[in-house]
Amino acid sequence: MLTIAQETYDAIVAHAKRDHPDEACGVVAGPEGSDRPERFIPMVNAAGSPTFYEFDSTELLGLYKDMDARDEEPVVIYHSHTATEAYPSRTDIGLASEPNAHYVLVSTRTHGNSDGAVEFRSYRIIDGVVTEEDVIVTPPAEHQKASTA
Repeated sequence: MLTIAQETYDAIVAHAKRDHPDEACGVVAGPEGSDRPERFIPMVNAAGSPTFYEFDSTELLGLYKDMDARDEEPVVIYHSHTATEAYPSRTDIGLASEPNAHYVLVSTRTHGNSDGAVEFRSYRIIDGVVTEEDVIVTPPAEHQKASTA
């Protein structure tokens, strides 16, 4: 199961809508071994494509160095599908190289970058086997609500 904060969920959806009609991609890092997605990191789709995403290799190397320095790992690896359902393609499955990560797909096919719901789904992909998992979105922390009141 993926447990994700409302703010992080909203940031992923906003990124997917903003980049539509191209696919968006990024990472949510968290403390090593914690399974807690905490730090939202939108990336550039180096492919600039509505049907494919590719992390920029220099940007990705920098991200992994930064995560290593912070004792973090990629907890969520996300990207969007602009014309198809939020299910991993054969290419997505082939590129999945982080066995501990949650692979989140957001489909913007219905509303594009307009207001409206998206399809937000999460998977584990290990050795080419795709397993869908539940997504629990947690509300903002009580202290955060109080500080904005």
